[in-house]
This record gives sequence, structure tokens and C-alpha cells, in this order.
Amino acid sequence: MFDFGDGAALAALVGLIGGVVLGLAARIGRFCTLGAIEDALYSSDTRRLRMWGLAIGIAVITTHAAIAAGWLDPAQTFYIARQWSLPGTVLGGLIFGYGMALSGNCGYGALARLGGGDLRSLVIVVVMGLTAYITISGPLALARVAIFPDTPATAPQALSQITGAPLLTGLAAGALLILVALAGGGMVRSPRHVVWGAVVGFAVTSAWIGTQVAATRSFGAVMVEGHSFARPLGESLLWLMTASAAAPGFAVGSVTGVLLGAFLGSLSKGHFRWEACEDPRELKRQILGAALMGPGAVLAAGCSVGQGLSAFSLLTFSAPVALLSIFAGAAIGLRQLIVGFAPAE
Repeated sequence: MFDFGDGAALAALVGLIGGVVLGLAARIGRFCTLGAIEDALYSSDTRRLRMWGLAIGIAVITTHAAIAAGWLDPAQTFYIARQWSLPGTVLGGLIFGYGMALSGNCGYGALARLGGGDLRSLVIVVVMGLTAYITISGPLALARVAIFPDTPATAPQALSQITGAPLLTGLAAGALLILVALAGGGMVRSPRHVVWGAVVGFAVTSAWIGTQVAATRSFGAVMVEGHSFARPLGESLLWLMTASAAAPGFAVGSVTGVLLGAFLGSLSKGHFRWEACEDPRELKRQILGAALMGPGAVLAAGCSVGQGLSAFSLLTFSAPVALLSIFAGAAIGLRQLIVGFAPAE
């Protein structure tokens, strides 16, 4: 039996609930990073991209309201506590985005598709989780640390740290993002996109608040965490192999929640079906993409969800850089897959 008064168990529950919401958003609301980029570039449909803007705006406002209310200490979060590297963020984002295009999904999207019965995504999840850990603490760790040292923050890492007014900063930045997201693209006539974009934003903030409570109850033994799907994939695989010796934490709860939410969402839409890869070339491309996403996310200090939503909700300087780099890498990969790099005749 889990004691949810315990910090680790509470963090796992917070991750599970938020993960279920994110899984439902992926399957019912079609909230997807790569899908949003592909729609905008090749279908002239920006609604899913605007969903991202809306989700970020909601997350920024609610997260900074939580900071102003004393429910969240941003200094305890990974994105504020560490010194970010501009070259590492750009390079990692480009690698992650390119790998995402090759795989056809990011880590979050792969979990959502796996919850709907797509066995190809199981390969992506496993390979991405393994390569992330290989880069964090495995054979590539020494090279990573030598090139991109991970050091404590010595300067402000977020906009609100400079302004000194988290609530006003969050309200202004979040409102601007929401207005831009809703202005055009048919968003106001598409309630599904508006609702699920907002739901994702609230899920991001719930993770910060919930893990802050867990960290306080555990006297700092539990980290203050946000949703992300690179390192947590590897952490979940590790937990599956050592569960008798370690309790699940937020990361395991979050990953499990996305799988469960995606499963429930696919059932509700009648979309659940088992799928497998019939073309070895497709599987090879997906494995390569997943192998790139793991290190890319580690170098960028977060994936499309980790930097693009969780870190962005704190208005960190690294978040827009990482997100733009991921989008650029994905655009390059999509171009290669869809039209190729050969010049037009």
C-alpha cells in the first residue's frame, strides 16, 4: 500500500494524474508536437500549433500565480537551479527535432501512440529512454560534461527573476501568448483545440504545485519536477527492473499516466488497435530517430514538453531557444522525408 502522505508516493500520484490528462489530450485533443509542426508547414493549418501557444500561455499565468501565492519555489526546479548552455540548448534542440521527425513522434507522442496499441512506439520509447541515460550517466556522460558542463546557476535564469514581479510578469507574458494563439487560424471556431490546449496548460502547473508539496513533506528528499519525456522514460525502464528496491516517483507516475490516459482516450474514440512495423526500413528510421532524441533532449535539458511547456511555464531563457531549435530540427527532418533535399528541376 502506498502512503500518499509520503513525499515520493505523493509525487508519483501527482505525475500519474497529470500524465492521464496529457494522455487524453494526445488521443482526444490530438495535442502533438510533430503533428502541429507538420500541419503548419504542409497543410497551412495552424490550429494545433496555436494549441501549443495557448497551453504555454495558460501554464505561464497559472505557474506564476502559484509562485506569487507561495505554492511554488522556482529556485528548487531544475530549470532555474542550473546554468543553461546556449550552444548545448541549440545543438540539442536541433538533434532532438530532427530525430523526432525521423521517428514520427517525440517521447510524449510515442507514449500516446503506444497507449493506443502502436507497438512501433514501444521501440521508440525504449531506445529513447536508453540513449538518454547513456548520455546522462553512461558512456557518453564524460564527453557531455566536458563539452557542456552542468553547473549551478550564477545568474538569473528566468524573466521573472529579473523583473522581481512574478505575478505581473506571468500575467503579461501569458496573456500575450494566449491572445496570439487565439487571434486567427480558426481557433475561436474550434472549441476542441481551445479546451484541450487549456487543459494541457493546467496539467503543467499542477505538476509544479504537486511536487512542491511532495518536496516540502519529504524535507527536500523529493525533487520539484515538471512533465518531461526523455530522462523519465529511462527512469521508468530502470524502475521496472528494480521496483522491489525503489518506490516510483513523479517521472514513473507521469509516464504511466500518459500510457493510461492514451489507452482510455483511444478506447473512447474507438481508435485502439494493435499495429506493428511491416517495413524494416521504417523501423530502422524510427530507431535512428529515437537514438537521436535521447541525447538531444539531454543536451537541450529537456524535450519538446520539458522545455516547450514545463520550462516555458517558468519563463526560463532556455525554453524559447530550445523550442525554436526543436521546431527547426523537425522542419529539416520533415523536409527530408517529404520532399527530399534535391533541388527542384
